[in-house]
Amino acid sequence: MNYLLAITLFMGLAQSCRSQNNHDKSNKMDSANQKNHPVYSRTDSSKVVLKEDEWKKMLAPELYYIARQKGTERPYTSPFEQSKEVGTYYCAVCGNALFKSDTKFESGCGWPSFYEPVSKASIIYLPDNSLGMVRTEVECGRCKSHLGHVFEDGPPPTGLRYCINGVVLDFEKAKEAEKKYDDRQKKKG
Repeated sequence: MNYLLAITLFMGLAQSCRSQNNHDKSNKMDSANQKNHPVYSRTDSSKVVLKEDEWKKMLAPELYYIARQKGTERPYTSPFEQSKEVGTYYCAVCGNALFKSDTKFESGCGWPSFYEPVSKASIIYLPDNSLGMVRTEVECGRCKSHLGHVFEDGPPPTGLRYCINGVVLDFEKAKEAEKKYDDRQKKKG
């Protein structure tokens, strides 16, 4: 039994460490980095269905690995994990709104965590029994890209913890918050 547990833990850690690319944290959080492919839109809500070879040509290698091959980024490597910025998190693949920053919380798991998606249609839920675990995978409701998993150990009001790979997130600061910040900076300087 201990042998089986050790193998399961080792496989989980190996899966977590497969994505070894370093992140440029300043670029990842800059919403001016607009996606340069035809399916990315923050206003189009139509479903996106492409063949895997089309996705592979369109997406950066790390994003393709996590979003389309159900990979996992290393824990504590996402700039979004510790971010306190106010705004909206979008799917980095298609631009679909996923989470508001006011539903983000510090879970200590090493990945950005949220307790509630923007809407029920934002997320698709699938059973995931890989790596000897029983989990619920979450995918983008628009393009079906792998986002992460949801667990039932989150805070109120939902009791859920959406544990999301930061690589598949794009962020836009709230315009109102940004304006207030800019106004404060002008008064200080």
